[in-house]
Amino acid sequence: MSTVTTEAELASVVDGEAVHVRWIMPEGFFELPMDVESVEELADGLIDLARRVMPGAPEDMQYQWAAICAGNYDAFVEASVQYAGFVITEVDGTRCTATVHVSLMDLAEEARFSPVHATTGALTALDRGEVAEISLPCGPAVSWIGTRQAAIDAALVPSGHDEPFWTSFIQVQVPLPNGTVLVLEMVTPTQDGWEVFSSMFAGILKSLCFFDDEGSVLGLSA
Repeated sequence: MSTVTTEAELASVVDGEAVHVRWIMPEGFFELPMDVESVEELADGLIDLARRVMPGAPEDMQYQWAAICAGNYDAFVEASVQYAGFVITEVDGTRCTATVHVSLMDLAEEARFSPVHATTGALTALDRGEVAEISLPCGPAVSWIGTRQAAIDAALVPSGHDEPFWTSFIQVQVPLPNGTVLVLEMVTPTQDGWEVFSSMFAGILKSLCFFDDEGSVLGLSA
């Protein structure tokens, strides 16, 4: 497990207007390979990651774990995920895990005049959790806290059937000045780790910074 924090960065560019996003991941997070150009490169990256995550596990278990991770990538593409990292830790003797995703998406045209208020209204209308406008050090944002059901693909489990499970999540959407929105989400299937992971995620949110091409800090508005 890594013992140092890691600074991550991505850029949102629309019609030549760039917003550079930086944040700090806490110690202990493993980063999933995202900048890959082929299925083979992805497979190699996931197998290498499996060996680092489970160094003492049998090889077939490492390959199975890599295959389970690979099953998430279609969803990553659909959600425009740019960064994905996860942490494994023990909380009061229980092994817990959480994943953090960071995405960039286009802001709906009708939401651009007042993006925070529009996003709050759209998420509230879903009636699937707690939605609130929040103020981060980097600017205004919208938080969404709830639960959702996921499933492990039948091909990856001994039963031969999809295995459903519940996850809890915190999602935060931060509208950017170039008409895009930064979406950060923490997801965990282990409720025992909720408080620890929520605190970690709060630290990530507090570290968010936005810059232009010249390196000047950008301020955000609602």
